[in-house]
Amino acid sequence: MGLITGIVTFPLAPVRGSLWVIDQVLTAAEEEYYDPEPVRRELAELERALTSGQISDEEYDRREDELLDRLDEIDAHRRGNGGGR
Repeated sequence: MGLITGIVTFPLAPVRGSLWVIDQVLTAAEEEYYDPEPVRRELAELERALTSGQISDEEYDRREDELLDRLDEIDAHRRGNGGGR
């Protein structure tokens, strides 16, 4: 960036900085949302709840389907973004 361009665009610096922060927050939120580990942990907890008799087979099946759908969504997102991390 040249001196003249820097001087002319200086008033936009706070906007560029804000956009960078927003981009960083969005990236971190996406990484957290598309992390499969919490879903896998929840599947394991769900199985423990079933084996200990805390939930019924029907409840287990319903929640397991939801979690497996979530894992499919995560997998599709990672494949669409070049394999993820």
